[in-house]
Amino acid sequence: MTTKTDHPVVSFRGVDKRFGQVHAVDTLSLELHPGETVALLGPNGAGKSTTLDLLLGLRLPDTGDVRLFGLTPEQAIKQGKVGAMLQSGGLMEEVRVRELVRLACALHPHPYPVDEVLDRAGVTQIADRLVNKLSGGQEQRVRFALATAGANDLIVLDEPTTGMDVTARQAFWATMREQADQGRTVLFATHYLEEADAIADRVLVLHRGRLIADGTAAEIKAKAGARRIAFDLEGPIDERALRDELPALVSLSVSGHTVRIQSQDADATVHALYGLGVYPRNLEVAGLGLEQAFLALTNAEESATGAVKEAPAA
Repeated sequence: MTTKTDHPVVSFRGVDKRFGQVHAVDTLSLELHPGETVALLGPNGAGKSTTLDLLLGLRLPDTGDVRLFGLTPEQAIKQGKVGAMLQSGGLMEEVRVRELVRLACALHPHPYPVDEVLDRAGVTQIADRLVNKLSGGQEQRVRFALATAGANDLIVLDEPTTGMDVTARQAFWATMREQADQGRTVLFATHYLEEADAIADRVLVLHRGRLIADGTAAEIKAKAGARRIAFDLEGPIDERALRDELPALVSLSVSGHTVRIQSQDADATVHALYGLGVYPRNLEVAGLGLEQAFLALTNAEESATGAVKEAPAA
């Protein structure tokens, strides 16, 4: 059973965190709600890990406020409301998997039976193995077992499927869907954008510590604005002429006889192709995938912030 609350599951209000000259988290404000599965995306250095550390009380904000269920992170964790699976930190060595999971269950205010935790995490078959004899993927599944040793209302996952094979990843996300269906909130940071596209019902995109996009995967794709165009041309291709004459281009690349374009206005770009006397074969026009949308958003933000830095003082 999940705990009902009038407060958001997670609340960041004007949160800032600096490390020297690095602005890791920049005036971050957001709320997460019960039953959401939320993907946290961003390039390296975007502030994802720092954001999770602030959420879990592992670091304190310089300014602003972080609350979980209306409580401080420390209070929420002590009450057993939060389970976390992080990249940082090792597992206890020279102990068996079952012993480690049993310890996690014993320490949780609302524990599940040990065998249930082992089964859910897919580690029953390795329960009697020493932790220091596990593969990277097996270690990840043990971390997952520790994060779900009890009835948590919020599950926080940092790159959870790193090192897992395809079968283990599919089983992992099936379990996470079950957790969300039971009203729990799942927040995960990942570099696997196909996971975010397939799993998350909400996507947050960070860039240099700032939240630059927040919505469903479909909304994030629409926000990027561009569409993909691909076609084949016979004979030599004048790439410079295409770049100079086609409107609304975001990018253009040529590979052999195939031209690939990202355009802010696909209709205008295709119309202009025919106006140039170019007759494309095997023409395809499609929306951006989440990966292309993510790159378009972060590249646009990088260009905008770069322009601001280079602008002369008024």
